[in-house]
Amino acid sequence: GARLFLMAVQDIRVGGRQANASYQYTLLSDSLAALREWEPKIRKALSALPQLADVNSDQQDNGAEMNLIYDRDTMSRLGIDVQAANSLLNNAFGQRQISTIYQPMNQYKVVMEVDPRYSQDISALEKMFVINRDGKAIPLSYFAQWRPANAPLSVNHQGLSAASTIAFNLPTGTSLSQATEAINRTMTQLGVPSTVRGSFSGTAQVFQQTMNSQLILIVAAIATVYIVLGILYESYVHPLTILSTLPSAGVGALLALELFNAPFSLIALIGIMLLIGIVKKNAIMMVDFALEAQRSGGLTPEQAIFQACLLRFRPIMMTTLAALFGALPLVLSGGDGSELRQPLGITIVGGLVMSQLLTLYTTPVVYLFFDRLRLRFSRKNSKPVVEI
Repeated sequence: GARLFLMAVQDIRVGGRQANASYQYTLLSDSLAALREWEPKIRKALSALPQLADVNSDQQDNGAEMNLIYDRDTMSRLGIDVQAANSLLNNAFGQRQISTIYQPMNQYKVVMEVDPRYSQDISALEKMFVINRDGKAIPLSYFAQWRPANAPLSVNHQGLSAASTIAFNLPTGTSLSQATEAINRTMTQLGVPSTVRGSFSGTAQVFQQTMNSQLILIVAAIATVYIVLGILYESYVHPLTILSTLPSAGVGALLALELFNAPFSLIALIGIMLLIGIVKKNAIMMVDFALEAQRSGGLTPEQAIFQACLLRFRPIMMTTLAALFGALPLVLSGGDGSELRQPLGITIVGGLVMSQLLTLYTTPVVYLFFDRLRLRFSRKNSKPVVEI
C-alpha cells in the first residue's frame, strides 16, 4: 500500500540519492542475493536504534515472479536438453522479435509470444510440452517445478555493485555523530559478511569525512601558529612555550563536553579551533614581556618571567573573563538552534576555565625549562676561542 511520510526541506543537498529522509546509509554488494538477504535484517536492526528515526529503504520487493526449477536427473532420463526447455519458455514469455513486415508506408515488428490470456495464468505452464531427442512431446510439469516469489521492481547500482540505500532522520536531542557510531556498532554486532559493504552517503558521508580529518585540521592549525610565532620571536623554542597552554585547554573542552553529555561534533571542533587562538594569548602576553625584559632590561630569565606574571596578570584575567562571559549565553540559551550553539559555548568555557587555572602556573615553568635548554644547546654549538 501507500506510505505517507514527512520530510524536512533542505536547501542544500550534498550528493546521495533521492530518499525519504535527510541522511543515507548505502549497502553495496556484488551479489544481489546477499544484498536482498541482509538488507531487511540491517534495516530492522537500525529501526530499533533510539538514535535513528523514520528508517526506510529504497528496496522494493513487491514485484511478482515465478521461480522455475528443473529436475536435471529426470530431464536426462527423458532425453530433454536444458536449452530446449529454455527456448520454449523464451518463445512463450520472452516477447522475442522474430521478423519484420515491411509495407510501402510502414513496417511492423513480429513478436512471438503466447496468447495474452495465457501469459498471466500459472496453469499455462501445465499445458506446455517440450520435444525431446526422440521427437516426443513431454509435459513441462514432468521435469520442472515452479513456485511464486517476490522480485525487486528495480535494482539500483552504485559503480559496478548492486546498491540499496537506507534513509533515516535524527530524533530530537540526537546528533549525527551519535547516529553514525550507533550504525557502525550495529553493523559489527550483526556480523554482516564481507560480501555486503556499508557506507554513508550524501550529508552523512561528508560529515564522516570531516570527522575523520579533525586531527589533521588541529595539527595544521598548531603548525601554522608555531611558524608565525617562530618568525615573530626569532626563536625555535619559545613558540613551544606558548603552545604548551593548548593541551590544558583541549582537556578542559573535552571534560566539559563529557560533563554536559554533549557530542564531539563539527561545532565542537570549531570551538577547539577558536580555543587555539584565544588561549595562547595568555602565554603570548607573558612570554612577550619576559623576552623584552631579558633583551632590553638585562634581567635574568627568572626575574623576567616573574615580572611578566605580576604585570600581565590583570590583562590576562580581563581578556579571559571577557571571552568566558561572552561564551556563557551560548551554553545557557535554549530554543531553536540551541543544539547547534551549545557545543560551541561548552568547549570555549571549559577550555578557558581549565587553561586559566593551569597556565598561570605552568607557563613560567615551561619558559624557564626551554630557556635553559636553549642555553645548553648554544654552548654545545659555540666554538672555543683560541688565543694566539
